[in-house]
Amino acid sequence: MTNEKIKQILSTKGAKSAIVASCALLIGLAVYLNYRWFYDPTSSLGYGENNMEDNYSDSQTTGGDTQSETNYFTSTVLDRQEARDEALDVLKLVTESEESSEEARAEASAKISQIAVDIQNEANIESLVKAKGFEECVAVISDGAVSVIVSAETLQASEAAQILTIVYETTGISPEKISIINKV
Repeated sequence: MTNEKIKQILSTKGAKSAIVASCALLIGLAVYLNYRWFYDPTSSLGYGENNMEDNYSDSQTTGGDTQSETNYFTSTVLDRQEARDEALDVLKLVTESEESSEEARAEASAKISQIAVDIQNEANIESLVKAKGFEECVAVISDGAVSVIVSAETLQASEAAQILTIVYETTGISPEKISIINKV
């Protein structure tokens, strides 16, 4: 195909909408797979009960449980940031593309704004949960749901209630869409 034919095809409103929808679908798929591989302890993907446990060699975990726990939380935060950066790059391409429709640009801008709000809310949740006495905490907001992973052998009902309250007051997301996972 020549450049003229490609430009002609991409200049239609339907093609632009299809490109934006495809980008949104790819971003959603990337976030979902990232969650399944790195945050969901009941996931059937990967190894063991929790994928992150089996990703470390013995030399990395010889520092004791605290070392592997810290590696887990650090690794999870880095993976979350990497997935967000990839999603933001795709959305920025849509907003900066001259071939994108105004509707597509507005939708991409709205998604970028929502990601920024989610990042701020995750940081607030993590800070507040740590202030309640948890050593480590990672919050992940995705598709109107929140997962909070805390460093604890067990969670008392009162601790879970505190975390639910923090998440609800920070995000407005209802408790049935909040999952709390304790990581030993």
